[in-house]
Amino acid sequence: MTQTQTLDYKGRIGNLIRDARKHRGLTQHQLADLLSTSQSAINRIEKGQQNLSLEMIARIGAALDSEIVALGAGPTHLRVTGPTTLSGRIDVKTSKNAGVALLCASLLNRGRTTLRKVARIEEVNRLLEVLGSLGVQTTWLNEDNDLEIVPPRELELGAVDEVAARRTRSIIMFLGPLLHRAETFELPYAGGCDLGTRTVEPHMAALRPFGLEVKATDGSYHAQVNRAIEPGRPIVLTERGDTVTENALMAAALHPGTTVIRNASSNYMVQDLCFYLQKLGVRVDGIGTTTLTVTGVSEIDVDVDYAPSEDPIEAMSLLAAAIVTQSEITIERVPIEFLEIELALLEEMGFSYDRSEEYVALNGQTRLVDITTHPSVLHAPLDKIHPMPFPGLNIDNLPFFAVIAAVATGQTLLHDWVYENRAIYLTDLNKLGGRVKLLDPHRVMIEGPTSFSGAELMCPPALRPAVVILLAMLASKGTSVLRSTYVIHRGYEDLAERLNLLGANIESFRDI
Repeated sequence: MTQTQTLDYKGRIGNLIRDARKHRGLTQHQLADLLSTSQSAINRIEKGQQNLSLEMIARIGAALDSEIVALGAGPTHLRVTGPTTLSGRIDVKTSKNAGVALLCASLLNRGRTTLRKVARIEEVNRLLEVLGSLGVQTTWLNEDNDLEIVPPRELELGAVDEVAARRTRSIIMFLGPLLHRAETFELPYAGGCDLGTRTVEPHMAALRPFGLEVKATDGSYHAQVNRAIEPGRPIVLTERGDTVTENALMAAALHPGTTVIRNASSNYMVQDLCFYLQKLGVRVDGIGTTTLTVTGVSEIDVDVDYAPSEDPIEAMSLLAAAIVTQSEITIERVPIEFLEIELALLEEMGFSYDRSEEYVALNGQTRLVDITTHPSVLHAPLDKIHPMPFPGLNIDNLPFFAVIAAVATGQTLLHDWVYENRAIYLTDLNKLGGRVKLLDPHRVMIEGPTSFSGAELMCPPALRPAVVILLAMLASKGTSVLRSTYVIHRGYEDLAERLNLLGANIESFRDI
């Protein structure tokens, strides 16, 4: 390898580390503390001015929960040959976010929980490791990804797997169920103290009425429960967050009384949690609205079987793949009630499709349809595209409209008001020939139509923008390379392999 190539690889790795650090919400100083090194060393690493051993790269990857370099098993990069025309049929897999919530909620039950067709993704794997360290037995039953969860009589809260806990953002959803199991406990969390304090506060507003107080210090949530405190009036959530609502629901489930939760999220994963709680014997009224009334019980000890519904974000990913490649495919088991706004907007932009009659998901509640896409000539929408809480356009679906707008004629304004800086990653479409102008950290202007062409890119550290880049590569002429795709595996099960079954040409490979 020449000196120029060596410097280039150092720069690429440095950029990847910088992006992953920012995505985790860490300063250079906080990352330095995690690695027992200096802030100046982190600065040199991110500028590509520092030699790195494989051991140091592995340590940085563990600290940032990002696969910087993969050794041995598992794909690291994706090579995409396009342009692609897709065809065939594909099922939507079950909801990742519902699966994560249900794993946390299984701690409410002293009996056996069997979950059907659980998304087998990295986020789920980390939670299973944490549950295992608490003494919970988890068993994959078959190739359909049915999962059996059997808790011990007493949870081993002092033995929590810190490494696994710090690699999942879902650990905060253990607070709701665990406050009924112990008067004091600790949970590790990823990131620095500032991030932890900011993250925990909306959850605390929801859980204080149940007597829970949490201090976020030294990388851990220190929890203490005052049993004398009970909800005396409706709990009003200060933000209509999915995980905040889920935590409040789980706390209310084992509170033997009636709890009213106002400004609750009514999103898909919250509804799945409500349906599961009903199977546990908890009464939940108002499902699908912003006011939930929960009549809890003092103990839950039942054997229960539940099938989470399909994932509307994956369904949107597949719709976007068909649209940008001008393909006709049939997407089966689409949870239509969580995609109606998105489809209405796509119709306004000129998208043509057929849909089947509605049928019911395995949970007995969620409405599904099959959608057949048709190659369509799109134009920009009349108004800006922005997300809203359900039943509005889903925040996680917003990034897919960036690559869709790129193939539409005209200018489209995307306003991502929820996340700081996520819109910035959408400008990576420019490296494939897009015309995306960043107006500020929350808004991008997209000019179409675009003739995408192949390029080599580092995978954005944010999940949905990473998939957006992969979808654009499907429509690109020539060969593209997406490097370090671990973030995609966190949220999607076998996405590249499943797109290949529809006719895509995506090859996974690694350098080492």
